[in-house]
Amino acid sequence: MIKFNSSSDPTIGVEIELQLIDKNNFNLKNAASKALPEVDEKFSDNIKYELMDSMIEINTNICQTIEDVEKDISKTLKHLENILENHKTLLNCTSLHPFALGKDQIVTDNPRYKRIMKDLQIVGKRFITQGLHVHIGINNCEKVILVNNALRIYLPLLLALSTSSPFYEGEDTGLHSYRTKIFEALPLAGMPDYLNDWNHFEKLTEQLQNAGIIKSVKDLWWDVRPHPGFGTVEIRVCDIPINYKAILCLVALIQALVVTLAKTDYAPDTHIQILQSNKWQAARYGLEGVFVDPKTIQKITMRKAIENLYTLVEPAFNSLGSAKYVKTIEEILNQDTGSTKQRKMYNGSKSFVYMLKSLGDQFYQ
Repeated sequence: MIKFNSSSDPTIGVEIELQLIDKNNFNLKNAASKALPEVDEKFSDNIKYELMDSMIEINTNICQTIEDVEKDISKTLKHLENILENHKTLLNCTSLHPFALGKDQIVTDNPRYKRIMKDLQIVGKRFITQGLHVHIGINNCEKVILVNNALRIYLPLLLALSTSSPFYEGEDTGLHSYRTKIFEALPLAGMPDYLNDWNHFEKLTEQLQNAGIIKSVKDLWWDVRPHPGFGTVEIRVCDIPINYKAILCLVALIQALVVTLAKTDYAPDTHIQILQSNKWQAARYGLEGVFVDPKTIQKITMRKAIENLYTLVEPAFNSLGSAKYVKTIEEILNQDTGSTKQRKMYNGSKSFVYMLKSLGDQFYQ
């Protein structure tokens, strides 16, 4: 039996994976093992090691509102940035570093990470990606399955709004989210199958554990998954938006979407091929992609699908008091996402260093 620790409110928890970059050459820097021992004890649950020593993860506490999230992340980032200053290290907030090489990264000295890397081999060495993970509280185990199923339709739209990984190891990949394709090379990663009910999820997880395929639910690297221990649904499909305002917008949108879907009684079993096609469009073309409506099987633009999503969740974000955050969607649709902005910066300067400097300067704007 897997116990689901239900949450009575749509609480919010946010995890952001960040790159550590050298202040001089702007390459990835293996600095987490030097910086994290200096973290104040009161931030010990908020700043953590990641797979590589050139990455770091920040986590919020359990938050009730987006205002809480904003204050929480701001406080943690300020503390972390002060520590990194002493190590001539900066944070970078994109889902792939544009020119760093995977083979130059050092795996964090952690038994789980060592086990994962031993299994993944070259796939793991190339896995220098960062993502935005958002947990939203759900009040019971059957509801989390319903919401998990329903969210699959909207995952490509969340990805399209967040794309920030067009470059990899010095090349323009031609995609808006190459992180997505690297991540899908991992076992048990990507778009999850439809789950019939909580018992179905329990049995699947137990079978995978008994077969030695996974150690725990944490090894299910799905784009969205129930998280029994936290009593949440965890949305993991997003790239990291390149500025703070867009991060808060995505979190607010996700909370409003979960609240909206939790009020429904049924989530149709959309065919996985349609879901994967829509996700490919988001990863490849970003906001310029095509979205196939799973209900009508009609093509619409990704932008139109996002406008429809905004309309769907508007009552929820108004009731949650997060309207001012979600309205940043209009700016994203008008000004485009981080992937397009990075390309413009690079194509205008032919310098990844200039691009990274500019991203850092604009993060809090």
